[in-house]
Amino acid sequence: MRAQSSATAAPAIAVPAGRDGRGFGTLQAALGVLAFSLTFPATAWGLEGFGPWSLVAVRSALAALIAGGCLLALRVVPPERRHWPGLVVVGAGVVLGFPMLTTLALQTSTTAHAAVVVGLLPLTTALFSALRTGSRPSRTFWLAALAGAVAVLAFTVRQSGGALTTADVYLFAALLVCAAGYTEGGRLARVMPGWQVIGWALVLCLPLTLPVAAVALSTEPVRLTAHSVTGLLWVAAGSQFLGLIVWYRGMAAIGIPRASQLQLAQPLLTLVWSVLLLNEHLTVAAPLTAAAVLVCIAVTQRARG
Repeated sequence: MRAQSSATAAPAIAVPAGRDGRGFGTLQAALGVLAFSLTFPATAWGLEGFGPWSLVAVRSALAALIAGGCLLALRVVPPERRHWPGLVVVGAGVVLGFPMLTTLALQTSTTAHAAVVVGLLPLTTALFSALRTGSRPSRTFWLAALAGAVAVLAFTVRQSGGALTTADVYLFAALLVCAAGYTEGGRLARVMPGWQVIGWALVLCLPLTLPVAAVALSTEPVRLTAHSVTGLLWVAAGSQFLGLIVWYRGMAAIGIPRASQLQLAQPLLTLVWSVLLLNEHLTVAAPLTAAAVLVCIAVTQRARG
């Protein structure tokens, strides 16, 4: 039975080759970016009715139940033992670390501010990818990466009144853990379907997220509104599961550096959503800094070939 399940799962692992395959991979990665661009506005909506610990734990637990149901329904065989350390990194970075840190940050930070800071994620992911694969980026890559980091740091300090706030510390920490999770998830998506990568990572975290959700819901106030419920459902099903499925498949098809290039649009999209969905007022510095980071990341991608 085990051998039969492995055989049936094998076709899903294959990534389409050639120009059509790359085009489909690009489309999937782009859909992932679109899903992620809504994460911060949806989180802000969720915080209108849930506490930070409740929101993160419940979103992860709901996503894990969806993923676990899919894995059971399709009788997917658990990954080989050698893949579990990588799944732990994905779970720690993408399932737990990034959602918790950004949710804590958004209690006191605007989504526009957070979007600009997290705009460094493609650079951070490219750095982790270089370290993980042992590649040696060019001097141009490092200069552009440094310029992007300086632009975001200058924006952050200026917006925060001359010093980093606690929210900024949360956001910079979120960059590191998410980049590690993206890199490891992209690597695993080359040997197993992308939806199984995030699915197993979510299930792996369920013994932690489920009891934390129960405790948090009993201790933090809950106010169910259209915004809070919609925000919770989106970050659970859209950002935490469906978005990561297409994102990891896209990374596997076109490569982590090329997929990261598509993430250039994410901060700008989030700025648009923050205005349309949250009625936030943007300072001139926000779109200008996002555009500057976009240019820096484009240079790093070109430098990597």
